[in-house]
Amino acid sequence: MEIERKFLIKTLPADLDRFPCLHIEQAYLNVDPVVRVRKEETHYYMTYKGKGMLAREESNLALNEESYYHLRDKADGNIISKRRYLIPLDHPGFREGCPTPPQGYSLVIELDVFDAPFAPLVLAEVEFGSTEAANAFQPPEWFGEDVTYHKEYHNSYLAMQKF
Repeated sequence: MEIERKFLIKTLPADLDRFPCLHIEQAYLNVDPVVRVRKEETHYYMTYKGKGMLAREESNLALNEESYYHLRDKADGNIISKRRYLIPLDHPGFREGCPTPPQGYSLVIELDVFDAPFAPLVLAEVEFGSTEAANAFQPPEWFGEDVTYHKEYHNSYLAMQKF
């Protein structure tokens, strides 16, 4: 199960280059249900995602390079290319009255900086262990609008846009 919230960004962190960064390329074979193939550096996957915006079923299957490119050639729409920065969020904030996370609890912000034709789009995604934690999460100040429930910010939607 994938439980995540998505946010636009007000400003990029000044020290972005100090965080690990992956180059990701992904293509969509189907959008309802979502079936995509992804290249993450030298790792390749096919992913199935069920319905949902905040929480949805997700299954990954490892692919080899040859299979990835074979399937990518069959994809519909745009191939999405982006840089993903992995930013630790130590001591994340949660709404008052919610159970306090254990000492040392941290999350990871996946900050996606999209390449053309989607640039200058930048999105932050944060994954959670429960819908309660996701709903209680208070984002850092540099986060902008919460777009979790806006379909136009889902990669599968972006892939089908005409340019």
